[in-house]
Amino acid sequence: MSALSSRVWVAVAGLAVVALVAVGCGGGSDSTTSGGGGGGGGGGGGGTIALLLPENETPRYETNDKPGIEKAVEEKCPECEVIYFNAGGDAEKQQSQGEAALTKGAEVLILDPMDSKSAASIVEKANAQGVPVVSYDRLIENSEVSAYISFDNERVGELQAESLSKKLKEDGKASGPIIKINGDPADPNAALFKKGSSKGFEEAGVKVAKEYDTPGWTAENAQREAQQAITSLGKEGFWGIYAANDDTGGGAIAAMKGAGINPEERPVTGQDATVAGLQRILAGQQYMTVYKAIPPETQISAEIAIALLEGEEVPQEKITEEINNGKTDVPSVLLEPIAVTKDNVKSTVIKDGFVTASELCTSAYQTACKEAGISG
Repeated sequence: MSALSSRVWVAVAGLAVVALVAVGCGGGSDSTTSGGGGGGGGGGGGGTIALLLPENETPRYETNDKPGIEKAVEEKCPECEVIYFNAGGDAEKQQSQGEAALTKGAEVLILDPMDSKSAASIVEKANAQGVPVVSYDRLIENSEVSAYISFDNERVGELQAESLSKKLKEDGKASGPIIKINGDPADPNAALFKKGSSKGFEEAGVKVAKEYDTPGWTAENAQREAQQAITSLGKEGFWGIYAANDDTGGGAIAAMKGAGINPEERPVTGQDATVAGLQRILAGQQYMTVYKAIPPETQISAEIAIALLEGEEVPQEKITEEINNGKTDVPSVLLEPIAVTKDNVKSTVIKDGFVTASELCTSAYQTACKEAGISG
């Protein structure tokens, strides 16, 4: 994405994530509310923050992001109210939800765009009412957003490529070729994963035989793409699959099984450290995933939103750099992703409590968990 290419590094002093230890704040689904009373500024006075997430196909949004932000807001501003919306993969629905959030009196929006371009109109409407917008996880393009919180998404792609390239070399297939299944072309993060991974494979000398962009990030679309590639290349025409996240990785693995290929012999990447992805890793069917520690992302987003709610500036000690979104240089917080293989599941996602041993070590995976030193 050319709009994201201009990165200006600024003061990074002490990006130690302030621990906003979460305490519960009630549930809430599409267009429902949670938290305390609203009205008139943060801190002790309360206020209304709208959280707009893009879809529920990816498990993290409902199981990690939503409760994480609600809990962080509750801890920092007990009298604040969080109103929650999920677009269900529909950019037009998110437009309507943005209008609904403003109608309900939202004083700050935390917006993870389903479509980074069309979401600019939500920002424009919010700004017209004096409502600041925090761009969450995905950068909203060509708009006056107040802050952006995410991970170093080019680095995510680089980690995926580095891990797969290393495994291919160990398997005696250093140059591949591979099938490359990227994410949703409407997602600006997908373009960054794609850019980082392409760079990594080029540096490692890994050839890409077939490449696809996957609408909606769905496993079904990824499975269809992988099936097309396998039909075209033949069973011996590729030696690994780059999949941009765990759902697309699951689709690619299903395609290999359907073609009579043992996925344990063809390494597959992923991202998001989903329970299903981690279980496949423990079972040897998926080689790696990328773990993005969502609690720091939700906590910092809540802290910035509350500061804006109180009429304060974005806390400069949190900012790691500024990223141009096509219209302005956006104060940004980029966190560092972590590559996870079978060797470090226990010391990363289990240790951090991102997933529990009992979630992973169901009856079908108890032996695999034991081999990895995980007891559930």
